[in-house]
Amino acid sequence: MNVTVSAEKNNIIFGPINSRRFGMSLGIDLSPSHKQCNFDCLYCELAPSVTVKSQSKTITVASIINELKPHLNDTIDVITLTANGEPTLYPLLDELIEQIDLIKKDTQTLILTNSATLVDDNIFNSLLKLDQVKLSLDAISEDIFTKIDRPHKSIDISQVVDKVIAFSEVYTGKLFIEILFVYELNDTKEEIQKLNEVLKHIKCHRVDLGTIDRPPAYPVSGISYKELHSISLMFDKALPIHIASRTHAEPNNSSYTDEEIVNTLDKRPLTIDDINLLFDKETISRFERMLKDTTLSTKNVGNLVFYIPTTNIQRKRIK
Repeated sequence: MNVTVSAEKNNIIFGPINSRRFGMSLGIDLSPSHKQCNFDCLYCELAPSVTVKSQSKTITVASIINELKPHLNDTIDVITLTANGEPTLYPLLDELIEQIDLIKKDTQTLILTNSATLVDDNIFNSLLKLDQVKLSLDAISEDIFTKIDRPHKSIDISQVVDKVIAFSEVYTGKLFIEILFVYELNDTKEEIQKLNEVLKHIKCHRVDLGTIDRPPAYPVSGISYKELHSISLMFDKALPIHIASRTHAEPNNSSYTDEEIVNTLDKRPLTIDDINLLFDKETISRFERMLKDTTLSTKNVGNLVFYIPTTNIQRKRIK
């Protein structure tokens, strides 16, 4: 493998960006010069490119740390490792994580990865050192995975799934799973059921359901918020499902009785953004009254506040 190591400044640091899911995020681009990825996803906001197994051009740890230091302050919640491509292809990842740990103080470290390199024990062990990890898992079926994520030929989704499960068993930080739905590809009942069965074996903090919210590399479409909500109800009730995307979030604004509000939140806890999209004004008034009389309660998951029936909390305490 021929790797060109550069010490030049290449717009490595970006942000901070106020992320709903992760708080105030300061990004580190581990491939600032060009796209280097083991996937060529249909929905990627970057231009199509040939998949690679490793980086051919990389940057030094010293150059990253030197650019990072001046940007660190008490307002930053997470230092996010990402890339024009897949961040775990960065060959000095373990060293970088250790160097960031020396200067980050109370700031959390987070990586956004497509999960495929977890089959590499070195990367698996490096990610265990991070405070937060977000793993993507768009499909379980080989054919659908191949269509959506267009992976490097060396990647086997069944092996990746096994490693995601294994990682969740030993990881002690906050683990997030992200599924991005593409219209008429992984939004079928059959594929959702396969995802559901796998998710039941993954110990994670939250499962984020999303769809296309930026111009994609290929001519594919996302699904609506209403469809995402319907899909969320297909997953096991015990799973920590969160609807993360609202690009196509046309208001539904339907009327719900008290009982229907409780049943809806029992099936799937919702954020206030979800509630404003689903409920009409009268229902929101009922919802607010039920909060005051403690029929409903809140549950904090990361940076998000979910609303659930109070009986759900009591039920968990009994167990």
